[in-house]
Amino acid sequence: MLRSGFFLALMVFFAQLGTAQEVNNAAQFWESLKKHCGNAYEGQLAPGVAQPEFDGKRLVMHVRACDANTIRIPFFVGEDRSRTWVLTYNDGVITLKHDHRHEDGSEDEVTQYGGTSTNSGFPNLQFFPADPETAARIPYASSNVWWITLNEQQYTYNLRRLGTDRLFTVIFDLSKPVAAPPAPWGWED
Repeated sequence: MLRSGFFLALMVFFAQLGTAQEVNNAAQFWESLKKHCGNAYEGQLAPGVAQPEFDGKRLVMHVRACDANTIRIPFFVGEDRSRTWVLTYNDGVITLKHDHRHEDGSEDEVTQYGGTSTNSGFPNLQFFPADPETAARIPYASSNVWWITLNEQQYTYNLRRLGTDRLFTVIFDLSKPVAAPPAPWGWED
């Protein structure tokens, strides 16, 4: 009986240790991303990624607004300032949503889609499978998985639509900040 109690206590200890480590991974990712607040970076599509509406256009991300639980990153495609990635951190996991706006600031019909990580991920990698709201709002996106990688040199934003050939990756060079762009559509400057 004593041995089984010891092993039970040991299992509880390791389970708690694992949970603390998982929470720490998301927190590490969050803190690493917050270090870039205020900075803008130029990016490019990954080799082999075809996205005709992005061809020949300057791609810029701007880690524009950070607070304790929300980071907003406008993503500019040439003069198009309609996209903002909104990340929130709660209960040891991160949520990614896509805020799309028209030039007048009103919400696009396809907006506020994304997902929440199912665990705390890694300090340099977070996955976001499509959530039920996304599946209801955009049925064809119900098999989407987004992920973000982050290290000292690069930030990548990625999308894979499972069961299809759909893959999108844009890579930003974090070693070379660029001038901050104007406010995205729908924001006060």
